[in-house]
Amino acid sequence: MNHERKQWMTRVLAGGALGAAGYLLLSFLTQPGALFGGSLELAFTFCFDSRVPEGLGAALGATLWFAFGAEAAVATLPFAEERGSLLRRSALHWAVMALTLSAWVVLNFGAVELPVFLIPFTLLYALIWLGRWVGWYAEVAAIREKLGLESTPSPLKWKETLPYLFFALLLCDVLPPVLRLLDAPDVPVLTALLLPFLLLPVGGFFSGLSLGKREGMCPLYPVACFLCYLPMVFLLFNGSALFHCLIVAIAALAGNAAGALWRRGREADRDV
Repeated sequence: MNHERKQWMTRVLAGGALGAAGYLLLSFLTQPGALFGGSLELAFTFCFDSRVPEGLGAALGATLWFAFGAEAAVATLPFAEERGSLLRRSALHWAVMALTLSAWVVLNFGAVELPVFLIPFTLLYALIWLGRWVGWYAEVAAIREKLGLESTPSPLKWKETLPYLFFALLLCDVLPPVLRLLDAPDVPVLTALLLPFLLLPVGGFFSGLSLGKREGMCPLYPVACFLCYLPMVFLLFNGSALFHCLIVAIAALAGNAAGALWRRGREADRDV
């Protein structure tokens, strides 16, 4: 119990300190010269549209950033508990972080801007959570293998690919509509540039890399990414955006191949 309490306190203090440091850095970057050229009262406020005096706003901002950093630092701890409480603790952790973020958004921008911050935050949280869940699932599989409980691979490794299907659905079917809602109608930078040329290839490659390192070559995953994104082409774009499907599929295939090669090299080293 003492070790667990010490672990929590260490993470809370370290994460809170990093959060407060990030607050000071962003405040300085958004208000050049505030530290050296302005009064101490106005330094590091980072309150663009605050409904409170700037001194109080600065104190509240630092407190909220400290809290958010501390909450992010303990994000891995819910997975350390038994399986039955995993979803409850993860949901509670998300709610606390969302509440902290909401307080900061209301302080700085007003309640109208809450969806602009909360929707991407929730999506990012879900992506990270699923990535960690897949890692936890793989650790359980590794333990079963060491105990001699390993089963033969499924055809085309469809069962091994299944946990990563959730990530493919988020990347290909949840992220694009969210970006469309946040995108500017006249210049759709998020969906026309950021999505196809950064988010899809990066997300596809690294998810395929993770799958390849854990399970080897899984040819169904690039196909799944292609098919998952296909409805978005016609719902959000048109036939000219079919190359988006190829981008995410090729990136997933390249990542999976790289991960499979890495896994094969590790196995060869163990056999030597």
